[in-house]
Amino acid sequence: MTTSQQQLGAFGEDIAASHYSSRGGVILERNFRYPNGEIDIIVQEPDGTVVFVEVKTRRGESFGGAEAVGRSKMARIKKAAALWLRGKPYFNLRFDVLVVQMDAFTGEVEIDSYEGVDHGAR
Repeated sequence: MTTSQQQLGAFGEDIAASHYSSRGGVILERNFRYPNGEIDIIVQEPDGTVVFVEVKTRRGESFGGAEAVGRSKMARIKKAAALWLRGKPYFNLRFDVLVVQMDAFTGEVEIDSYEGVDHGAR
């Protein structure tokens, strides 16, 4: 991954974290790394639900936001969630995909949230 792609991804993750925080969520962890990848954001909502968030950030109208999160990606995220949950007393869980779309010309940001995604956002 190039530096500009990493910066774009970090920008999207910051937007996503702000999105959940503005709704009263508490960010428990960011960029939880595990052997096959990472979970971008882990947040606890006001009702106690722990949400594992996959963030996809795109510049312009490019393909691959929600479409990039299919069954195999969700399976990896669920394995990582199981690792993170070891020894933690959380019972209400949810898996979300949050797409941050940035207009390449104006810099305006649009957020598409897919909540409760079990098998991918496609």
